[in-house]
Amino acid sequence: MAYVISDGCVSCGACESACPVGAIAEGDGKYEIDANACVSCGSCADTCPTGSIAEE
Repeated sequence: MAYVISDGCVSCGACESACPVGAIAEGDGKYEIDANACVSCGSCADTCPTGSIAEE
């Protein structure tokens, strides 16, 4: 399952640089994960300082 970013995202960008496949990009007000590109490795969730990333 792909990971998703909740509204608790503060747009710090930590997740984007942690993603090994480049599935994360800045969206409108928060970062977003491309579910088709996500390989469910969890690197983004481990890096998120606000705990705003979880498996869908």
